[in-house]
Amino acid sequence: MSTAAPPPDGCAETADTTEDALLGGHIILQQPKDGYRAAIDPVFLAAAVAAKPGERILDLGSGVGAAALCLLRRVPDIEVTGLEIQSDLVELSRQNAAGNGLASRFETIQGDVLSALSLLPPDSFDHVICNPPYLASGAARPSPNPARTAANQEGDAQLTDWIEAAIALVHRKGSITFIHRADRIDTLIHGLSGPAGGFRVFPLWPKSGKAAKRILLQSRKAIASPAIVAPGLVLHRDGGQFTEAADAVLRRGAALDLAGP
Repeated sequence: MSTAAPPPDGCAETADTTEDALLGGHIILQQPKDGYRAAIDPVFLAAAVAAKPGERILDLGSGVGAAALCLLRRVPDIEVTGLEIQSDLVELSRQNAAGNGLASRFETIQGDVLSALSLLPPDSFDHVICNPPYLASGAARPSPNPARTAANQEGDAQLTDWIEAAIALVHRKGSITFIHRADRIDTLIHGLSGPAGGFRVFPLWPKSGKAAKRILLQSRKAIASPAIVAPGLVLHRDGGQFTEAADAVLRRGAALDLAGP
């Protein structure tokens, strides 16, 4: 990860936003006080992508730019395009990119996953990353805050639509990486199987001995190699603090090897 200090300008807190730090202060984010708020999931998503200089990455549902900016800070000379449906988050992501000195490598487009192929050329990205709404439509009572509902619960675009868009937009042998609830792994694998393969399942264990609630699932388009279930990563010690391995990702920008040791 780049060790450049985060620029202080361009990320000032407003009446409707808060200023938050990722990667130990190397990324400064403006986020809505209400509605969608990035936490640790986009940081782990960014850490899972083995991007190389010169490559292009698509962040489907890019929010305020958290995953994209973490990836841009870690890997030099890549370009990230974000697709985000909520106009206020698009604007914040652009401000965040500028405030962190990364605007030249990050473009955000306003649009729905369902219209992704009308906005972006197919087979054009080396990697696609996705942090979609975790709840199926109708699985929970909608939040009184529409923005929070849009971030957490599927609307017109179902999980299968996110999968289809990712497959269509990544080029042959490119990677597709989702972070999602562990109990939806069957939908992810079923939707990706055939067009993509070489699955890598990386559980994020909340504590040692506890069932995983989140997984990283990565596949590659037009690849048929065997699936790998990695040891994954334990997030918290018994006292609630992050483990050393989790802290290395969250604060020091370490990459994750989804293939395991």
